[in-house]
Amino acid sequence: MRLPPFSSLVALEAAARHKSYSRAAQELFVTHGAVSQQVRKLEEELGVQLFARRGNQMEPTATGAALAARVGEAMATLRQGVDSARRAASGPIVISAGPAFATSWLSPRLARLSMETGELDLTIRVEDRVADLATDGVDVALRYGIGPWAGMESVRLMDERIFPVCSPSLLARYPIEKPEDLLSAPLLRHTDLPWSVWFRAMGVEPPEQRPALGFDGSAMMLDAATQGLGFALARGGYAKRDLDEGRLVRPLPGSIDVETGHNFVWRAENPKLPRILKLRDWFLKATEDDRAR
Repeated sequence: MRLPPFSSLVALEAAARHKSYSRAAQELFVTHGAVSQQVRKLEEELGVQLFARRGNQMEPTATGAALAARVGEAMATLRQGVDSARRAASGPIVISAGPAFATSWLSPRLARLSMETGELDLTIRVEDRVADLATDGVDVALRYGIGPWAGMESVRLMDERIFPVCSPSLLARYPIEKPEDLLSAPLLRHTDLPWSVWFRAMGVEPPEQRPALGFDGSAMMLDAATQGLGFALARGGYAKRDLDEGRLVRPLPGSIDVETGHNFVWRAENPKLPRILKLRDWFLKATEDDRAR
């Protein structure tokens, strides 16, 4: 069954509450005549009288009062829904990022991020785990991996390339002219990125594993490399800041591609979607600018 126009129901509820068309009109920012016309049309559509004049007041009939009460309840429910939607769309955008990416790439660009997007309400969670965007209160994940992820939207920010890095002081002690020279140099180990991948890509048989400092995170491994403790096999996006600022250097030219990369991940049904998409566009441009330099 078709419902009457919403504007007629709103006019009915306001007039019944005030017992006055004039005061209802003031509340709704319309004219007295507009309220009177809306009520009259509603009475014609329903086939029942909704108001009766009692002196200076418009007294709702029993049917009019009952309908107005239901409309009031429905409007209260609508207001609660709208308020809830507004609250969901407001508040901080929570970004989950791995320690290495957060430290080496995101941290130096935080001022630019806020200034260029106008997004001042951000919470950055630096964490090793893969955040669940449906249950963890996270709006955006900056993920290192291949993707796609079920139920998520994602865009690739940076394809990853790997190459050796070291401190300038270590390079002075171990002059490196060709890949084979690294066979006798101290090599820092990463549990997820073995040197064998790089050596084989260079056409060199990997050395047997020997005692060395090992790490399960890129950030600490690169920090060890800046201290001259060994050569590290670095992901380009993670090492960029140390390379730009001279704490690390590349002993050899060239790099190799790996399948994984850095991705911007979000849920399409997130109520903060317009703000999230603005951030996505900023990250895409910022990483594109990096590649252009």
